[in-house]
Formats: sequence, C-alpha cells, structure tokens
Amino acid sequence: MSTPQHDIHRTIDAVWRMESARVIAGLVRIVRDVGLAEELAQDALVAALEKWPDGGIPDNPGAWLMTTARNRAIDRLRHYRLREEKHVQLAWELEQWQEDAGRRGDELLDDSVGDDLLRLMFIACHPVLPPDSRVALTLRLLGGLETGEIARAFLASEATVAQRIVRAKRTLAEARVPFEIPRREELPERLAAVLGVVYLVFNEGYAATAGEDWTRPALCEEALRLGRVLAGLMPAEPDVHGLLALMELQASRLPARTGADGAPVLLLEQDRARWDRLLIGRGLESLAMAERLGGGEGPYALQAAIAACHARALTADATDWPRIAGLYATLARVAPSPVVELNRAVAVSMASGPAAALPLVEALATEPKLAGYHLLPSVRGDLLFRLERHGEARTEFERAAAMTANARERELLLARAAQCRDASGSPP
Repeated sequence: MSTPQHDIHRTIDAVWRMESARVIAGLVRIVRDVGLAEELAQDALVAALEKWPDGGIPDNPGAWLMTTARNRAIDRLRHYRLREEKHVQLAWELEQWQEDAGRRGDELLDDSVGDDLLRLMFIACHPVLPPDSRVALTLRLLGGLETGEIARAFLASEATVAQRIVRAKRTLAEARVPFEIPRREELPERLAAVLGVVYLVFNEGYAATAGEDWTRPALCEEALRLGRVLAGLMPAEPDVHGLLALMELQASRLPARTGADGAPVLLLEQDRARWDRLLIGRGLESLAMAERLGGGEGPYALQAAIAACHARALTADATDWPRIAGLYATLARVAPSPVVELNRAVAVSMASGPAAALPLVEALATEPKLAGYHLLPSVRGDLLFRLERHGEARTEFERAAAMTANARERELLLARAAQCRDASGSPP
C-alpha cells in the first residue's frame, strides 16, 4: 500500500529539519558562498519533493540531498561557463568530488561533518555581521528554522528577521569571509555570539515556537553536539561549560515533557523517574567545571544552577524555590532582560506565593519586548488562578492561546482557560 502524499511531505519536512544544516555546511565548504550553498540545498529539497513521493524515501536521505545539491552546483558552474580562476578551480574540485563519491559511496559525504558545521557556525557569527544577524543566520542555516519561527525566538517581526538574513548573506559574500575556524587568538571575541546561537537552537528544540510538536529533540541533540564540540575546542572557557551544563540539565527532562499522546506535561507535573539521570550527571559535572574555572556567575552557569535545583529535587515539592528565586535575582543583575524578570516572578510566586509575584508580572505589562510574548499573559493567568480570580485568569489564558503559534501549547492554554471557566461557574 502506498504512503499517503501528506505523510511523505511530513517525512520530507522532518528530514530537512535534521539534514539541512549538514548539507548546507558541506556545500559551503565546496562553493565557499553561504547564499549559493543555501540555494543549492533548497534546489535539492525541491527535487526531493518531486521525486520521493513516487520513488520513496531513500535509505540515506541526507546523502541523497547532498549528492543532488552537489550535482546542481556542478551543473550551475558548467552552465555559467565562468572563466575566472576561482570558478575553474571550484568546478575542478566538484568534479573530483563527484568521481571520489562514485568510488567511495556515501562514506565521503560524512567526512568532516563536525568540522563543517563548526566552521559554518563561526561564519554565521562573523564580526562583519551585527549580533542579531549572526543569530538569525545561524538559526536559519544550522537550525533549519523558517523565518517566522526565528522571529518568534527573537521577539521581533518576521519582516525584520527576513531582512537581517538577506543582508547577512550579502555581507558575507561581499566580505569574502573564508570558510575556516578562526585562529585561537580570535576565538574568545567570537564566542559569546556562538554560545547565544547554540542556546537559541537548543531552545527551539526544547520548546518549539510553532508547528504541531511541543518539542523537537533533534534540534536539542544538535545544540548539545555543538556545545560538546565547543567544550573540546575551548576547554578553559567557563561559559562554554556553563552553557553545556544548562543544555544537558534541561535536555534531561525531554522524555517527561510530553505524554503518550504528545501533549505537553509541565515541569511540576512531570514524572521525574523519566528524567535522564545520565544527562543530569553530565550536566552537574559541566556546571562544576564552569565553577572551578571561575565562571559560576556567568549567565549560562547561573541558569544551569537553577536547572540543577530542579534536577536535585526528587519531587516537585522538594524544590528549593527560595534558592531559585535568589539565583534569578543574581541573573537579573548579571544579564538583565524582561524574560529573566518574568522567570524570576514565577520563582517568587513559588517561594512566597502568587500575591508577592503578581506586581512583578504586572510591571512587565508595558515592556515592548514582551508585547507579543505569550508567556507573559500565561504567567499572569496562572497567578490570577491561584488567587482565585478565575474570570481574569481565563481572559489571560485565552489571550496567551491566541498569541502562540504552537498547536500543542495552544491546546494546553485553552484547557487552562476552560479550567478557569469551570471554577468560576461561567457559561462556555
């Protein structure tokens, strides 16, 4: 029996999410142009959409995409008939690669994948780009995210993010940025942007901003892999270990974050027996390393320390909320942001009650960066519900549901709104 077309397209979309970064990174190494590499990868995706519904999903879809994109590159260079030395050399290298691939098969496509991705990461975070563009471009190239998803991760408009990505690719092409890992003396100044990007990729996997799935574990795994590569490359940098600790501790909860039906399970309701104890152990070791290196008050190490409080609590009731609230207060001083303040308010509500936290949340109501952030009304709704102000809470949950683009999260918020309606005795 043939596979329905929509199932094939869903599979192709999943494959693209997992493989696009590797394909683009491999192509950039060959063609040395980020914009062209992405175009060629998109061409390969179009070819997959045309051929896979009839021929089926290949055994190694990533290798299929890479081979197809590479062949498109060869065709394009031949078509242009460019005579410049650079393009003649590129054409020769591509043809050599094609011959080698014929002899060695898919093995060649996996060569230097880790190095390629790391090189691509540092290109996307190159100093010629402004910080916002670095993050947007890397999420696009290495995270495989659509522009709208990146916009929500940025708390920015889709048009703004799209413009950043276009300008970033143009800037890299005009600057002829080399496809290489920076020299060791240049690494520290590039590190902050790289770490920020890795964590945003992780967050998109941990709590997807859009789509049908609550989580995208493959993105978390990719971010963890990149974090471990960075830790190996820069073992004396405390912020690298702090970020790795944070991601490992948070990733330990992934098995418990969804139920059997894929529905979200919130932190306090999770079955902690399903938390990955190996990842918790690795996260605690990475946090200890960050602290030994003098980075205990780095922004990632502080967040990791918060995650460690949860990881060490065998039950939700055993959580040390006063310590978490104190860590958030330190984080707000070290790396101030309205999102940190919102998280601090949640911790305060658990440590001191909802009445103590509500003024902190309401003070954020006019914060421009939170204007479209669905978690602001969601948190306010939860506080109001706990204060038995059910009518107001219902309004907040419904507002939050209208703001999120994630289907699972919308269902959860609407269920909370229905809970408020039932508690208040209001009609549907």
